[in-house]
Amino acid sequence: MAQTAGVINREGRGNDAEFRALLAASPPAVRELASAVRDLVYDVLPQTVEVVWPRQRSVGWGTGPRKFTEQFAYLMPFKGHVTLGFYRGGELPDPEGLLPASGGRQVSGTLSMRSIKISHPDEVGRPALRALVEAATRTGIPGPDDIG
Repeated sequence: MAQTAGVINREGRGNDAEFRALLAASPPAVRELASAVRDLVYDVLPQTVEVVWPRQRSVGWGTGPRKFTEQFAYLMPFKGHVTLGFYRGGELPDPEGLLPASGGRQVSGTLSMRSIKISHPDEVGRPALRALVEAATRTGIPGPDDIG
């Protein structure tokens, strides 16, 4: 039997076993950063649907499990930092310039992906970062009430 690519969590922040398993090999500081970012996402949108992608070593968040149509952000752990990415980052208001001016594109070319490298816990508490997450939850994805 083939293993599914992503593990879907619709139960909320308390269901963190897959998230913790993804980070098990990461240094403690990276696990702390990743957990802080996850807390921020759930603070902004408590009904977030989380998908852990073990093969890709990433986690995505959205109003549903579909990566490019229902998810607004993703996280990837690295040796000394985490990357928080936004699928529609180029469309987000970013008055403080946290996001790069250009970034990646989805294969079909419809997404303007941008990401931020987060290396210190203080960075997660920035109001500008919270504003980006808030804007991302309202940009280009169905609202939480629209998902069945």
